[in-house]
Amino acid sequence: MVSIQFETVIQPWGNSLGLRITRALSEAAHLERGTVVTVAVVDGGLLVKPKPTLGKSWVFPYSEAELVLGLDPAKAHADELPAIRVSERGD
Repeated sequence: MVSIQFETVIQPWGNSLGLRITRALSEAAHLERGTVVTVAVVDGGLLVKPKPTLGKSWVFPYSEAELVLGLDPAKAHADELPAIRVSERGD
């Protein structure tokens, strides 16, 4: 893992404090204007990471077939599902 470091100054931003991220660092970290990030306090400082999203770049780790593998009516609690009324079918 490549480590890029830079030095900056924490500055007032309204009633809070702000940290300016340089263009080079934002490009290396794949951050852009409007990116939602999580900030965690870790030993020695802060860890800033983009928040995972369910957008185009997110891939679900399991296929539908893997999710239902070994599933039967008893394991799926099919007996606990309510019966659909005739008026709810939309026929």
